[in-house]
Amino acid sequence: MNTDIENLFKDTVLGHPVGLFILFFTEMWERFSFYGMRILLILFLTAPMMSDNPGWDWPREHALALIGTYASLLYLTPIIGGWIADKFTGYRMAVVIGCVIMTLGHAAMAFETTGSFYLGLALLVVGTGFFKPNITSIISEMYKTRESKKDGAYTIFYMGVNAGAFFGMMLCGYLAENYGWHWGFGLAGIFMLLGMLQFLFAHKIFGDVGAAPTKKVDVVFHEGEDTSDPEVVKEEVEAASKLNPFTTLDKALIVLSSVGGLLYLFNDPLEKIGGTSMLPFEIMGLTGSNFIVLTALILFLVLLISRISRYIPIVRDRLVAVSIFALFTVFFFAFFEQSLGSMTLFASDYTNRELVGGAATVFKIIDGLLTTIPLIIITYVIILIFKKTFTKIGLSNVMLAIAFIGVWGLVIYRIYDKSFSEELRVDATWFGILNSFFIITLAPLFSKWWESKYNPSAAMKYAIGLILLGFGFAILAYGASDIPSGAKTASVSMIFLILAYLFHTMGELCLSPLGLSYLSKLVPARMIGFMFGVWYLAIAVGQKVANTMGGMIDKISEQYSLGVFFLIFAIVPVAVGLVSVVLNPLLKRLMHGVR
Repeated sequence: MNTDIENLFKDTVLGHPVGLFILFFTEMWERFSFYGMRILLILFLTAPMMSDNPGWDWPREHALALIGTYASLLYLTPIIGGWIADKFTGYRMAVVIGCVIMTLGHAAMAFETTGSFYLGLALLVVGTGFFKPNITSIISEMYKTRESKKDGAYTIFYMGVNAGAFFGMMLCGYLAENYGWHWGFGLAGIFMLLGMLQFLFAHKIFGDVGAAPTKKVDVVFHEGEDTSDPEVVKEEVEAASKLNPFTTLDKALIVLSSVGGLLYLFNDPLEKIGGTSMLPFEIMGLTGSNFIVLTALILFLVLLISRISRYIPIVRDRLVAVSIFALFTVFFFAFFEQSLGSMTLFASDYTNRELVGGAATVFKIIDGLLTTIPLIIITYVIILIFKKTFTKIGLSNVMLAIAFIGVWGLVIYRIYDKSFSEELRVDATWFGILNSFFIITLAPLFSKWWESKYNPSAAMKYAIGLILLGFGFAILAYGASDIPSGAKTASVSMIFLILAYLFHTMGELCLSPLGLSYLSKLVPARMIGFMFGVWYLAIAVGQKVANTMGGMIDKISEQYSLGVFFLIFAIVPVAVGLVSVVLNPLLKRLMHGVR
């Protein structure tokens, strides 16, 4: 394996192996497809049937119930996909399987029939389960002997994520809103296919890195050594985790809580959209669906507490800290993920997107620069890759070239299409690209902050992130304050939405990229799979809660106002952020020196 890793580092671009950039572009096209399709969901499902671009005319609550279940499942299937890759397929084959399944999913959605739509969502959920955890695992394996370069590698890879999201939402949204939903869904599928072919034709460059697993031999450690040595502490923690195997009761609790959670996820949209229930009963005044999800939550908490309590004190304390951070993560994503739900609806129905005269001209210039400058930079990187690898993986390079020629063509056509009229209507999906743009521009500043002497503790980072998130919603609440109760449309200045995305992104940079980093530092190796599952579960719960709360937009805005709706979303994150400040001293003690 080391020989294959050394071979990878013989051909480098910008100081990193070409293989990293193969993964960069594979992830970029997957995120292009994922975000390009996902931002269309709420608009397509709620668009009136009698319109220039007819949708399914669903009530917002129904649409967000379905989207919430879909988004939750996207964070649950990677737990299974990662396990399958570890045990059977290897990371590279899992990525290919995921790409194939997702390509079929996007293709199914382009038909816009009821059956093909649901089939497409199901295939995307399964495909993401194979793809999401395993492409990052390949990077981890590539840099086993280059730990000092790993942070830089993940930074480059993370830029691929955001570049894909940026262009996917911009171009799929542009085609869908201006030419028809099937064009947007179809474009997502085309680039997913090109991303898969680009990765598949480059497989030989990786050697055995990410190949199917071989039988591994466990190393046994012993307790009782000098705890002043970090390596000895690591071994002690490892040993302690081996003394806490999963019992029959643990496994039963996992199965029961999983089944209960999945029943709720599937039953919620079925109950709201179809008017039928898989759980047609009431217990103690609770509907069957609510009773099942509360029971599943209680069983999972029993499992978590019982397992944590069986560890030695230092491990137990750190796992308690991780669990508290996971709870904060639920709250964060429950509010942050309004971006592809209620905030997209706000952009579509309540924001003044008409620009004329000088304002339209300024927007066209800014939009053109936002679009072309990143493309020029990425194209330069592609040229460097071609120089290094065309003789080795020429077919992969051809697929990459076709994809980028397609993106350049669409970008030029989009700029041309919008350039000749004095009036301009900004696409509702355009606002979705702001998160990716702000991440790319602000991430270096936050990275410098974390490396400085002013680097705050984990709990304070969570607090800052949650408070910034709440502040973004406070800006939206102020902007929506004059909208009367029950209004279905309005014309609020777009500056409020732009500022909200800015503060939400700053909050994300304080919290989201750090979660997995703290998880890897605080959790013993033998427990990391289970706690990664807990972490993904926290995000999945946050996704479902986000869309459940977002589905209340009509009820709250009719009874009170849209300003009150967003004010709720402002107050709760700030309150939770202040709780994190109060818990800071306790969490520091529980982390036992980990920063």
